[in-house]
Amino acid sequence: MHPPSLDFRNVNALWGSVVAETLVRSGVGTVVVSPGSRSTPLAFAFARHPGLEAVPVLDERSASFFALGLAKRDLRPVALLCTSGSAGAHYFPAVIEAHEAGIPLIVITADRPPEMRASASGQTIDQQGLFGSFVGFSHELAVPELKLPLLRYLRQTVAHSVERTLAPFRGPVHLNAPFRDPLVPSDDGGLADAFASQVDWEKFFDHVQAPLPVLAVSEIPLFPQQVHGLIVAGPVLASDPAAHAASVAEISRKLGWPVLADGLSPARNHGGIPHLVTRYDAILRSPRAAESLSPEFVLCLGEWPTSKLLRSLIESSEAPVFFVTDRPDNRDALHGRTRRIVVPLETLARGLPATEAPNGYQRLWALHESRVLKALDARLEAEQRLVEPKAAWLLGLKLPAGTPVSVANSMPIRDMEFVWPGNDRGLRVLFNRGANGIDGTLSTALGVAHDGRPSVLLTGDLAFLHDSNGLLVSGKLKGSLTVVLINNRGGGIFEHLPVAQYEGIFEEFFATPQAVNFSTLCAAHGVEHISVANWAQFEALISTLPERGMRVLEIATDRKADAAWRKEAFASASI
Repeated sequence: MHPPSLDFRNVNALWGSVVAETLVRSGVGTVVVSPGSRSTPLAFAFARHPGLEAVPVLDERSASFFALGLAKRDLRPVALLCTSGSAGAHYFPAVIEAHEAGIPLIVITADRPPEMRASASGQTIDQQGLFGSFVGFSHELAVPELKLPLLRYLRQTVAHSVERTLAPFRGPVHLNAPFRDPLVPSDDGGLADAFASQVDWEKFFDHVQAPLPVLAVSEIPLFPQQVHGLIVAGPVLASDPAAHAASVAEISRKLGWPVLADGLSPARNHGGIPHLVTRYDAILRSPRAAESLSPEFVLCLGEWPTSKLLRSLIESSEAPVFFVTDRPDNRDALHGRTRRIVVPLETLARGLPATEAPNGYQRLWALHESRVLKALDARLEAEQRLVEPKAAWLLGLKLPAGTPVSVANSMPIRDMEFVWPGNDRGLRVLFNRGANGIDGTLSTALGVAHDGRPSVLLTGDLAFLHDSNGLLVSGKLKGSLTVVLINNRGGGIFEHLPVAQYEGIFEEFFATPQAVNFSTLCAAHGVEHISVANWAQFEALISTLPERGMRVLEIATDRKADAAWRKEAFASASI
């Protein structure tokens, strides 16, 4: 009996359908397909397989970040398909992000067969090893033939590629897939069908199943008692954010150490963290406070935080650091006295012995947190002007419980760290912090929102414009995405850097001001656009989110005035 997904019209059709069936049995449910000719056998197979959602996306760069967003939702592998030539090169930024952030992607680039290469054949480049060291596994598939050993090889190679997206650590893989004509599934006179009758296809696939991630467990260390110990809960894309936060809470309770939770950590959005500190960036702006709060021991859960001030505090302390991670590569950008602990966070939490009550160091952090939190929240509550940090603050307070929130790099991600409130409403924050770039911001958020619960993106104007081709995907969106667009007409982050003093070239070459009419841009794509006039209107718009479609809430701000507001407000709160 033949699995209904297999196509026996010709060798390419069978080859493509074996790839599709193997992907599905290996746990892949979605593939993002960009149009092209050489990829036809796989595009047909993916489009007709009942177990796959095949999403067509025109622009390969947008497609790759859309797939990245899909994979971020539950950290399951998502496949990508494009044609030959330069098409695959447009995947590169997303492949880099997936590598750096540990996101499972299966990148399939169709190719001309070997005899058509290096001979000026159209739409042909050297695609082998296209992504270099940014993929954990790279392989060129054989040219399709009606031979059972080759089909077994194809099945095992595709199944192995799915496994390699998850182990020994999560990330992207690359399969280069050459095809000869005919590319369409035209009938070959019954040759493939006759071949098919000789194979037990259920037995052929019966061992293929979704892989489990492999994780080595190292010995749980004994931490010293009654020291100035600091838990840094950094950015984490957890498949179960609530469980991650619960483990952080248990570790904090057992050690009695304060938890400095980055705005991108689940610890900010799930209650129960006993010694939570969220306003550490403002606290550390006081040199006296920073000196008194220098740690003697640091436990880092996730990546290093966004805050330069916190990283500087840890670096200058020269404290020993224990870095809890499931990755084999070096994640300590500070190059400190660091030891990796390769252990699941819940295992570490269970294995730690309980210690005595919190010491004076924890209480000192708590005093600073209470004072600065009160001062900053009062300042934000009273502020009537449309200043950028208040948008992030209100999102954390007013969004419906459980909302997925994508956040762009540069100032939006920093405003989240500065003012995002600690809460117990289960908001899930997603981000592209692997390479920290602005490319693919909108497409990633659309991928997160696709066929899920109503979702939000907080972004600046330049990040939005850099990926404006993502608007082409809006019509295919099954879920809901509300874009909170901070339009300060340029790169606001540069206002906080020393280059802002060089007025002669600063505006044109760094701030890069723009004057795009976002209402017109949205209208061209059939996307709803709303200009936010005041905070009361904004609160009403984000308190209830639409179930379907995309809308853009534009908040017009003054980047120079906002940069001055941040400096003054955070400095005065830390005094």
